[in-house]
Amino acid sequence: MSTNDSTHAPLPTGSGAARRVSQLLPVFPWDRLEPYKATAAAHPDGIVDLSVGTPVDPVPELIRKALAAASDAPGYPTVWGTPELRGAIADWLRRRLGATGADPSGVLPTVGSKELVAWLPTQLGLGPGDRVAFPRLAYPTYEVGARLARAEPVAYDDPMELDPAGLRLLWLNSPSNPTGRVLTPEELRRTVAWAREHGVLLVSDECYLELGWDADPVSVLHPEVCGDSHDGLLAVHSLSKRSNLAGYRASFVAGDRALVQELLQVRKHSGMIVPAPVQAATVAALSDDAHVAEQRERYARRRTALREALEAYGFRIEHSEASLYLWATRDEPCWETVAELAGLGVLVAPGDFYGEAGERFVRVAFTATDERVDAAVRRLGS
Repeated sequence: MSTNDSTHAPLPTGSGAARRVSQLLPVFPWDRLEPYKATAAAHPDGIVDLSVGTPVDPVPELIRKALAAASDAPGYPTVWGTPELRGAIADWLRRRLGATGADPSGVLPTVGSKELVAWLPTQLGLGPGDRVAFPRLAYPTYEVGARLARAEPVAYDDPMELDPAGLRLLWLNSPSNPTGRVLTPEELRRTVAWAREHGVLLVSDECYLELGWDADPVSVLHPEVCGDSHDGLLAVHSLSKRSNLAGYRASFVAGDRALVQELLQVRKHSGMIVPAPVQAATVAALSDDAHVAEQRERYARRRTALREALEAYGFRIEHSEASLYLWATRDEPCWETVAELAGLGVLVAPGDFYGEAGERFVRVAFTATDERVDAAVRRLGS
């Protein structure tokens, strides 16, 4: 073959090559919040940052001890994880979620749930001509994952109304980020049946499942939802929120064994291996329920305090029956709300970060410390 064959032209180098992928993606939304963050930070008593929702409480001691004990790890870890880790994940799925069909052959540890969401369509071989659907109000990375694979992103209000033609992947998110909405078992059951009927892979983002307040979230892997089979289903879980492990990037995917094995084979080549100390820490975190209950109590107190303060200030709270956020509105453009609260030294996330349907809402995280939550409550009441 000729060296100047046009079908094998070299990729451009330098900044042009970088733009080729980045131009597929939307503008990174959090950059737009920086001026309001600066305003809030100028408050005499400092900023109360309720925007991102990052954990601020200490990593539980038993998890830190497990990490330290496994820190002498000079060799490469395995992509599939240790047998202890896979066993702990399967045990947790059965014990905490009632997913009786879970077993170690149908689970895979992953480096962060955001990373999994972003690369799942690509790793499953989706591309041009394929469609990826996600809720109209949703975590932005579902759309990013579709665009990275060069598939078509499709937002929906009701998955039952989607055209199944070309639809390869359907995202559910319950409890929802940003709204905190919880899908009922019946809604999940109908969606699973529809996806199976049309041969569409259903992936359920369940990262907030242990953080239900006014509802009891159910996993798509529960037998009341999916029957006695996990075929065509994947569930994504994270330890970032329930165990304060956002910095560990500890997460996993579980469900259809054939799909999990396919992901395993792809990741053996491409990497994305969970570090050995983090694998050991994950075993400790999943094997202990006491620290989760303790953290839930912290969040419950903060949630109650902020909700009461926001409602007294004139906000209406919608959904928010689960997760770590309050979905709040004063029936005005979200950026006006962001600006007003920034003037009080309180930073929140504008609802349009999560889709145009959120343009009159803000998302308020209750992951700040007790002292900062108390400061926000005082400012809203002054």
